[in-house]
Amino acid sequence: MSADRSGAPRGGVRKVLCHRGFRRLLIAQTISRWGDTFNTVALVIVVFQITNSGLNVSGVVALEIAPVLLLGFVAGTVVDRLPRRQVMIAADLGRAVIAALVAFNSDQLWALYAAAFGLAALTVFFNPAASSLLPSLVDDDELVAANSAVWSAAVMSQIVLAPVAGFVVVTLGASVAFGINSVTFLASAIALSGLRSPATESVERGSRRAEIVEGIQIIRNSRLLGTLAAVQGLAALSAGATSALLVVLAERHLRIDATGFGLLLAAIGVGAVLGPLVLQRYVTDVRRPLLLFGPYMLRGLVDLVLAAVSNFAVALTSLGFYGIGTSTGNVTYNTVLQTTTPDRFRGRVIAFYDIVWQTGRLISIGAGGILADQLGIRGVYIMGGLLLLAAGTAGFVLVPRTLMTTPITHTNDLS
Repeated sequence: MSADRSGAPRGGVRKVLCHRGFRRLLIAQTISRWGDTFNTVALVIVVFQITNSGLNVSGVVALEIAPVLLLGFVAGTVVDRLPRRQVMIAADLGRAVIAALVAFNSDQLWALYAAAFGLAALTVFFNPAASSLLPSLVDDDELVAANSAVWSAAVMSQIVLAPVAGFVVVTLGASVAFGINSVTFLASAIALSGLRSPATESVERGSRRAEIVEGIQIIRNSRLLGTLAAVQGLAALSAGATSALLVVLAERHLRIDATGFGLLLAAIGVGAVLGPLVLQRYVTDVRRPLLLFGPYMLRGLVDLVLAAVSNFAVALTSLGFYGIGTSTGNVTYNTVLQTTTPDRFRGRVIAFYDIVWQTGRLISIGAGGILADQLGIRGVYIMGGLLLLAAGTAGFVLVPRTLMTTPITHTNDLS
């Protein structure tokens, strides 16, 4: 589908960049990601400098996850009720204010915790709005390329700016880092102000509570969405622990120093950049079980290899493939949700999957620390690998391709 006579996909990155609206969205999301990177790095470093406590650093992570669980359903409803561009601008302006305020209180632990929660809370509104708006800015056969461009820009921003943010905090101080953070969110809002998003169909709305219930019912009654949620949950139970404990694997199993650990992270980053480039170059229609669930199988095999082999070169190569699996899976997942979910439900559906992911991730991080002490780090990666293989297998068994190409409604695709 959507290929020319040479067999090459029609919707490449160059083509989607011809859409002025998408360019604006990509610029805004990328700049906003710069702000996310700066605040994430700065918060962790400064809290550890002030308290010298790993528990307090974990508190920051918990405060960044909590808003997704508390506000996810509300955010999804707001995204479906209001113009999505306005939701994103409001979130950016709110985050700019919070970052500016914490810049003047960066030596106060309470201010850092409040900022972690506040910034994450507004991001809960920004991200579903951006994902829900994107399909209205490009053609259907360009969604893979568009999602690939967004993902690649985000990963590149994190790879480049994470060490820069750390350098700024150490050399210039946390106040400067949060000041830069505030400016990036303002720049994102300015970029979005010039975006003219297409008008959406007027739909009669019920109460906010009724719309939340409606969104849950749509997911519950859809075999496709229900299975994707289960698969997402199993993957999150694996990824939370294995990602957080990679540093432990590096030290206890691979026997490498901090430099080697940095190379492992770099390998994941390289794979995460390459995956979408290959995907958008050769694939336009990703609504195939192999492309959606294959990445889970790949990542599961990588975890098992990491548990079995202590050779650094093998680990480095394997994590490159892990990055490919993560990135291609993310692009495919988003594209399938965007193409099968009607616009009026899209914010609630996307927000629901954020809740599933962060809930599983939170459970996984807590359980992973306990299991690492009880079973050893190899045991954590074996269990993580098995969970990912189970997720992929469930997807292959339960979701035929016909479901992935049928739009979700109130009545079709019922289990």
